Amino acid sequence: MYRIRPGKEFDFAYNPITLIDDKEKNAMMDFGILRMKNNQVEIDSESKERAYLLIEGEAKLEWAHKSELISRRSCFDEAPWVLHLPTNIELKITSLKDNTEFAVTKTSNHTIFNSRLYTPEECVSEERGKGTMKETSTRIVRTVFDYSNAKYSNLVIGEVIDYPGKWSSYPPHHHPQPEIYYYRFNPQQGYGFCQLGEDVVMVKHNDTVKVIDCLSHPQATAPGYAMYYLWVIRHIDGNPYIGPTFEPEHEWVRNKDAKIWPD
Repeated sequence: MYRIRPGKEFDFAYNPITLIDDKEKNAMMDFGILRMKNNQVEIDSESKERAYLLIEGEAKLEWAHKSELISRRSCFDEAPWVLHLPTNIELKITSLKDNTEFAVTKTSNHTIFNSRLYTPEECVSEERGKGTMKETSTRIVRTVFDYSNAKYSNLVIGEVIDYPGKWSSYPPHHHPQPEIYYYRFNPQQGYGFCQLGEDVVMVKHNDTVKVIDCLSHPQATAPGYAMYYLWVIRHIDGNPYIGPTFEPEHEWVRNKDAKIWPD
């Protein structure tokens, strides 16, 4: 299955969703949600490149003789904090609030680089699609790091906020590098749709989708519901992700002067 649905509320622990050695639909990444109670402590020093993105809550981070208090009230309204770590650097997380949650991504990378805590102010946020397609694909895209500012990484990480009833990841596009989408909705009973090539899957709160096999993957959200999704791309050795390939028959809609019915 490309879509993974947890089936129950996440435990107060690390909840694995994908594994780097999955036998089927392998996305080359460990991905999961770390949910924590107030005062709960998590320690990680795994031999992998790691990115900890705060979805919501408050926590104290301690790593490499550094510490920082971080907080985020809403993944819809605020940009993220993201701690990016190389292999073997120990991280200690102390939750300072019930239901503090991190999205955790890990992958193989033998390159040694300096740990970095990305602040919300450093996150590049843009309103893509604005002024085109009659605003039907206007959305907020936040890019934390990619090949342009972290060539040493094997990951690209960011977020998308979809306005109710609109599209994103549009026009349809694809790339050979595997990608993971993790979804949240506001209100939580909301839903959307993820196209994967010729197929479409319904996505709900806390669902995850693996985008692999070079499938095109536009998204749509139901009217009344804002859709958040975290996106993480895994570079391929010798072929890093720089940008997508748009389906040529649909690329015309990006033109601000495109005539769209009922014009």
